Amino acid sequence: MESFFKKSISFGAFLVIIYASYLLVLLSLPYIYFEKHVGFLETKQLIYHNKIWLTSFYIHVFTSPIVIISGLFQFNKRILKKKPKIHRLLGKIYIFTVLFVTGPAAFVMSLYANGGRVTQTSFVILSTLWILFTFLAYQKIRNKEIKPHVRWMIRSYALTLSAVTLRFYAYLLDVFNVDIPPREAYLILAYISWIPNLIVAEIYIRSRWFFDFIGRN
Repeated sequence: MESFFKKSISFGAFLVIIYASYLLVLLSLPYIYFEKHVGFLETKQLIYHNKIWLTSFYIHVFTSPIVIISGLFQFNKRILKKKPKIHRLLGKIYIFTVLFVTGPAAFVMSLYANGGRVTQTSFVILSTLWILFTFLAYQKIRNKEIKPHVRWMIRSYALTLSAVTLRFYAYLLDVFNVDIPPREAYLILAYISWIPNLIVAEIYIRSRWFFDFIGRN
């Protein structure tokens, strides 16, 4: 019964993340025409002329689904056991993209985040920790320290999913018609999009489920 419950939870989480990745791809599609007045860019007209920010924005938008999907399959037990080469390939894609593409782009974007310095501080911390945790995961696997590698990958991926949780919480605020001014709402979203993710990750790392996962791989 416990095994069935864990498998159900894992499969459910897998489906949710796959669906969220699909939605992120759909959200990215309007930007392929590189038009000025589209979606999120409507709120960034004052800095649209900033080529560094604009390039970072497009990089982040178009590579985020790659990071989410490649990271997700890092935790697939079947791939870990039967297709280790695929696991390593996806890991290289994930780590390279976060460290050298999406992570730096996210950091640049965080410096210009809507909502002022408090919001910007949240996204700067998020992007810095994201890059740091991913680097530590890479360093640990280079040293063949499997358990620490998995721990840092979980933390890294928890921050990767902030792209999903931010939009999920924004959707909830809209559905329940929460009466909060847009600036304050975005400030709240800036922090709850990633801090709870890390808390859940740490709880999992310290749980029996984590040790069961490590023990069988």
